[in-house]
Formats: sequence, C-alpha cells, structure tokens
Amino acid sequence: MNEIKKTNFSLRTFLLKTLLDPVLWYTVLIMSALMFHYRDRVKDDTDGYFFSACWGIATYIIGWLMFRVFDYMQKHHIIGFGIYAALVAVFGFGIRVSINNGIENYPISWMLWFLTPQDSVEYNKWYTIGFFLLFLLFMASVIYYFTHVRYRIFMNFLIFIIPFAIYGKEYEKMPTLFIIFLAVGYILLMVYYRQLKDDETTEFVHRKRSWKVIAAYAMAFASIAAIFPKPKVNADRTYIETLINAEQLTDKLVDILNVFRDTSSGQQFRSNQNWAVYDAVSDGPLRIKTKTFSSYDYEKDEWKAKESDNYFYDRTEAYSAPMNISPVMGMADVFLEAARLDSGYAEEFGLTEYAEKGLDTPEIKHVKFYSMSGVVGYASGAETAPVPQFAIKMTDCSRKGLMFRYHSGVISAAKDVDEKIRMDTFATTERFEFDYSDDSFFDSPTNRSFIEQINKADYDKLLERTEEVLNANYKDGLAESDENFNAICDYFFEQNYLYNNVESFFLDYGNNARIKELADKITAGCETEYEKALKLEQYFYNNDYKYDLGYRKKKGENAENFIFDTKTGVCYEYATSMVLLARAAGIPARYCEGYNMTKKSNELTFKDANYYVTSQDAHGFPELYIKGYGWISFEPTITDEVIETKKGSATEMLSKAGLVILLIGLLAVLFLFVYPWLSHKIFVLRSKKRSPKELVMAVMHRICKVYDIENVNTSHEVCGLVHEASGADIEETARLFDRTVYGEKPIGEYEKQRALEEYIRAYEAFRESRKRKGITNR
Repeated sequence: MNEIKKTNFSLRTFLLKTLLDPVLWYTVLIMSALMFHYRDRVKDDTDGYFFSACWGIATYIIGWLMFRVFDYMQKHHIIGFGIYAALVAVFGFGIRVSINNGIENYPISWMLWFLTPQDSVEYNKWYTIGFFLLFLLFMASVIYYFTHVRYRIFMNFLIFIIPFAIYGKEYEKMPTLFIIFLAVGYILLMVYYRQLKDDETTEFVHRKRSWKVIAAYAMAFASIAAIFPKPKVNADRTYIETLINAEQLTDKLVDILNVFRDTSSGQQFRSNQNWAVYDAVSDGPLRIKTKTFSSYDYEKDEWKAKESDNYFYDRTEAYSAPMNISPVMGMADVFLEAARLDSGYAEEFGLTEYAEKGLDTPEIKHVKFYSMSGVVGYASGAETAPVPQFAIKMTDCSRKGLMFRYHSGVISAAKDVDEKIRMDTFATTERFEFDYSDDSFFDSPTNRSFIEQINKADYDKLLERTEEVLNANYKDGLAESDENFNAICDYFFEQNYLYNNVESFFLDYGNNARIKELADKITAGCETEYEKALKLEQYFYNNDYKYDLGYRKKKGENAENFIFDTKTGVCYEYATSMVLLARAAGIPARYCEGYNMTKKSNELTFKDANYYVTSQDAHGFPELYIKGYGWISFEPTITDEVIETKKGSATEMLSKAGLVILLIGLLAVLFLFVYPWLSHKIFVLRSKKRSPKELVMAVMHRICKVYDIENVNTSHEVCGLVHEASGADIEETARLFDRTVYGEKPIGEYEKQRALEEYIRAYEAFRESRKRKGITNR
C-alpha cells in the first residue's frame, strides 16, 4: 500500500513566503518610482519621497491581496477568472470615481492631465489616485503573470522600462535611488526566476547555495553602472516628437492651457521639458521677449497681464512686415531730436552740446529666427514673435497676415473675424527678421553724461515740452518728408502714454514696508536711475542668493519670502523681486518672459543658423524704465557660471552614489567571503566553553551547515555525504552524537576534544575540496 504523505498548513511559512515574495517587492519598486513622478511639485523632494513611500506601502498591502487572488486563479481557472473580473470591476469603479472627483473645478481631463508635463499643471489628488489604481492593476497583473505563471524575459524587460518611459516623455530625470533599485531589482528577479536548459551540461544549484554570488553580482552591477564613465549624448528627438504628434490633441491642449496665458507663476521655468523652439542666425547671444506682465499678486505669487501689456499700439497695414519698434537709442533719440529742432528747448534742459555733437550710437545688428514648431511636429505655432532685446524694427516676416505691436514691444499674430480683431498664432514654420542695437549705450561716457543731464530736469516738464516741440514740427509737415522723424514721434507718443499712467501700471509694489526699506538701503547715494538699477541687480549677486531648479516653494511663499528668507529660487523669483524693489525705489518696472539665446551649433536644421533656442532656455527677467533712455532689461538671476546650485545631472548623481555603493558593496562582498572563515574561528573559540554534550551536538550541526547537508539525514548518512564530498572521516563524531543524544550516555573532555579535532579536519578537507573545484568562498 502506498503511503500518502500529508503536510500540515503552516501560517508562519505561508506569511513568510508571501510577504517576502520578490515579485511583490519588485512591483512596489515600480509603483513607488511611478508615483514619485506624479507628486505635488509645489512641495520639496523630501516630501516627494515620503509621498512615494506611502504609495509604496499601499502597493505592498493591496498587491499582496491581489497576488493571493492570482494564486487562487492558477488552481481554479474558471472561478478564478470570475474573481479577477470582479477585481477589475472594483478597480474600474475606483478609477471612475477618482476621475469624476478630480475633474471638478479642474480645467483639463484626466487623459490630458496624464499627457501634459506635470511641471505645467497643478497637482490633482484625485487624478493621482486614479493613475495609481490603473497602473497598480496593470503592473501587478503583468509582473505576476510573466514571473509566477509564464516566465518571459523580454516582457519583463518591457515592464522594467515603463517607469523610464513615463519620466522620459517629460525629459525628467528619475531619482538616482530609484534607478539603482529598479536595475538591481530587475536583475535579481530575472536570476531568481531564471530558466535553465535541462541537459547533461547543466548543473542545478539550490538557491540557498547561490544567493551570495547573486548578491555580490547585483552589488557589483549597481556600483559599476553608477560610477562607470558614460558618454554625454545630446539626443535628437525630432523624429520621435513627430511620430507622437496628434494635431487635434495638441490643438486642444494649447487651447486649454492658453486660458492661463495672461498670468504667470513661473512654473514653466522649473520644467524638465526640452524641445526645439527656434533656430537663429545671429552675431551673438540675445535675450528674447515674448510676453510682459505688470500686476503682481502677493497672495498667489502670480503676475497678471494688464492693459499696458495687452493693448496694441501699432499694426501692419499691408499684412506683412516691416514694423517699427523703437529708435536705436530709445527715448534718448527723442530728446536729442527735440533739442536739434528747437534751440530754446536744448538750452532749457542743458542739451545744446549734445544736440551739436550727438551721442555714441550703438552698432545696429540683424537677427533671423526660424520657428521649430513644425519641425518637432506641433500643430500650431506661437502667439507672439521672438522680439530681441533693444529691437529697432521687424524687417521681415514670412507671415502674410495681420500683426500687432503692443505697448510693451511684444508683437502678436491677429486676425479679423466678423470685423473684430481676434488673437491668432504664427505658422509652425514662421521666419522672423529683426534689426536691433548692440547693448553698449551705457558703455559710453558721453551717453551716460547725457542721461545724467536728463535726470537733473523735471521729467514731467521735459516730456511736456518734448511733446510741444514734436507736435509743432509734425504740423509743419516734417513727418511727411522725414521717415525717421515720423518713427520717433510714434515712439514718443506711445511711451508718453505709458509714462502718464506709470502710477497705475509700473510703480505698484503692494506698499510692502520691508521691500521699501531694503530698496532705499540698496540705492542710497545713487544719483541716476540707471545707477540704482545696477545696484539692485548686483544685490542678488552679493548676498548669498542661490539658483535651484529643484527648489519647491511652500504654499504661501512669494517674492517677499524669497528676498528676506529662503533666498532660493529660479529666474521667476529673481526677476519678480527686482521689479518690486525697483518700483519701491521709484523706478517704473515690469516683469517679462521669453528666452535666453546662448547656445551655438554648426549642425542645425536650418543650414545658415548658428544659434538655437530650446524650451529649457525659457527665462524671466525685469525691464526697468530709465529716464532719458526708456525700457532696458537687466539680469539679476544668478545662474550657470556665476553661482548655480542646480542639482547635478543624473549621470553625476549616479557617479556620486556609485562611489558610496561601491564602498558598501566591497565591504559586503568582503564580509561574504570572509564570513565562513571567521565563523569557523569563532566556533572553535566558543567550543572551549561548551560542555562535551553541547560540543558534540554543535559540531554535528556545524558540519551539516558547512557541507550544506539537510537536517533530515541520520548521523550515519551525514558521515557518508561528508566522506563523499571531501574524503573526511567523521565516524567518531557521529558515534559520539548518537551516544550522547539518543543513548543519553555521558562523555568526557577527551571525547569532546576528539570531536572538535574531527570537525577541524572535516572543515579543512572541505576547503581543500572547494579549492580543487575553483571555489574559495567557504
């Protein structure tokens, strides 16, 4: 009769096996990495790691329950499938409820939220829960299936790269720890569930005997992968961006997100997005302006566009360029022209010498911009043109349609709809050309002396008299015969309108006493507004301010906190703070956004281009109105070569972490290989304190452990296995073991010493046998 062997259920064994399931832990790693990406970007990264850890715990608990359902499915296919269908329904219900709650008072749908860069949208708790439920159901199902049920290394690799794809779609660097843990976890999982070909050349090794080698390999892999030098690759993603372009989706995204185009909180400057914006033909680096804002909200830490930013002054009559923007020397040209036309005016304001000799005119340069929107696959172009600093005129543009120039100098596309003007966008392949003046006006002592003379006058009276002189000559027909005079008049009347409304447009700093006190302290002793502006600009360089793209402002933080407390931020905080300080010092100022064009290349899409602009060049900067000159931009932001505390690249961080991991790994590997010898020595030393009976029992157990013999064998069987493995003879120890354990007969110190010596000989024989086989870690 065959004997049926029954095994009793052990709760301890069951929990230990399922709670330590490497597949479950790998799923936790995957989900933790994904959820870190969808953290609240307003909070700092420390909060983000805590956020990720909480979702990791949730994954562990829910995932454990799901895996028990999957275990049941393997044994009961039909009923199990029904249970899995119910599980999917429960998750589906949770996802639907989360999305429905998330869309309330939120401007975009879940799908658009998922596709939109997280740096560009506000955190949505319910959308995040929906994402978690959806991806947990998917990840847990496929990871379990392709490990526990049907092992497929290629499918596991595809699962492994999903988190990297999620981060990669937004050009975000995955935190170093996640990269290392995921890579090591993937390798260990693949080794744990390896498949070996069962033939005469294959030797199957018990996992207990291989874990040290596997662990050592994983540690070595993590260390080498982290610190090994990697080539720096500038990837051309143009083809990929073109492939994933969906025009209707892009248009919808643009329409939805453009609802916020009249406000700015600077969030775009913290984004990791990096796509091509413009190729350019230029004589040198440029600052580009695309938008201005005049009203700052302390409570929301947000700029808003007002009438001075959005009200247009000029338009293209022939539905094409050219379009005047400013005289070469701004308001200096206006005052100089008035002094030349009216000697009484020149004498009244002390400008006679300058009217006769003139000023040092900056060099006029030319720049050409090519829009890259069409190249990277966008369905629509920008609303505004890339206007360079100190722009004089838009000399040409490929657009054959209506364009407007705002009071701020920004040029926008527009269209007539039922005899009403509506905003439009430029073409995705638009070309823009501008004349602009070199940034050298204030380098000239003559020009600075002219500005100082202007600052001595009553500026309101100066503007009033200038208007009288220009109007008198305008009526005499000078505008019809002198195109330059006409352009100067247009520019003056526009700027005069802005200055007459300066109190409501450009001097509001919220009456903040701390900012006013600091502005007065910084500018004390300055004679001109230009000197004050330079002092304000230099203040940020000399007072330990730090530029940090990774810094996340806490809720309620604003420019005041940046100036006096945190001193950490990006260009948005620097520019906002300088605008407010300038206003507090009595200098009209506005906040501007655009790009810093500094990158050169000889291998660009457009063959004649030598500079290029990407989304990572987006920049915020202040413009101040300097009496006698007009609007001029400044650069208070401390970046790049000055002082940049931006977190290192993923490669640099991996290298630093790799050094630590390598050190820990070397110590761990050293311990793994030294431990057998060390434990042997400790065992021998401790044996001297044991009683004879304890020593004999300990020796037998120790020999079984060293030779990896299961404790189900008899002492006689152990003797045979030891002799077969190394040739050692432990018959005396086996006899003493049976005598003292089963016979309960006492033994003395002599037998104790014999057993210990036999163990030592067995241990040394085992090591010799391992050396002959090329194995030295025991």
